[in-house]
Amino acid sequence: MSSLWQGEVVANSPVGPGIYHLRLRVALPGALPGQFVHLRCGSSLDPLLRRPLSIHDYNPAGQEVQLLYQVVGRGTAWLAGRKPGDFIDGLGPLGRGFTLPAGPRVALVAGGLGLAPLFFLARVAAAEGCQVTFYVGARSREGLLRLEALEGLGLEVQRATDDGSAGFAGPVTSLLARDLEYKRYDQIFACGPRAMLAEVARLAGQKGIPAEVSLEERMACGLGACRGCVVALYGEDGSIAYENVCSAGPVFPAEKIVW
Repeated sequence: MSSLWQGEVVANSPVGPGIYHLRLRVALPGALPGQFVHLRCGSSLDPLLRRPLSIHDYNPAGQEVQLLYQVVGRGTAWLAGRKPGDFIDGLGPLGRGFTLPAGPRVALVAGGLGLAPLFFLARVAAAEGCQVTFYVGARSREGLLRLEALEGLGLEVQRATDDGSAGFAGPVTSLLARDLEYKRYDQIFACGPRAMLAEVARLAGQKGIPAEVSLEERMACGLGACRGCVVALYGEDGSIAYENVCSAGPVFPAEKIVW
């Protein structure tokens, strides 16, 4: 159930070039991997719109939510200036999250900041006894985020960089394609650039593996009212309909999306 709240900043520190890791003390009952929160990034009506951020992790016992964000404009620049003890106005949890793994072997595929919602899913899946392989890709070594925290979850972590500065040399989807030649997964989850997600959907479809993807569209209202984030989806009869990413997603079955 979503609600308005005030979260106290516990920590807000850089973890990569222009990338920050924000920890807020706030209760988000029922928060699921893949859902997001909407933060008010300012002390006035400017900027007017809230900023949607995926829930990177949530600890209900400690009432602490973690978020990853990139500084790209005035709103996120304001956010980067928040210090421990400050309070931030938020709304959430919002949206439809991932369907928790039904099978024991799952692959998670993150491109860049696509790591943000998948970390929470990886931790929950590992806690439920799933065998998790986490594919994380970036343009270069500096873009591989929170590797130590990922490895601390006890997962198999596979790295790929476009420039070959760390791990597999090439797109993370090429690394996934290589592994799918001899590995079998029960389900694939992905988040990252749209072209990357389309390739994950193609590979999963080719191998007959169910896949879910989290879309990163701009979500202005976050509640399905403004229709600014609609995407085209296939219906059961093959027809095409348009749904809000913020309220019907941001997680969708990969085969439903009109790529």
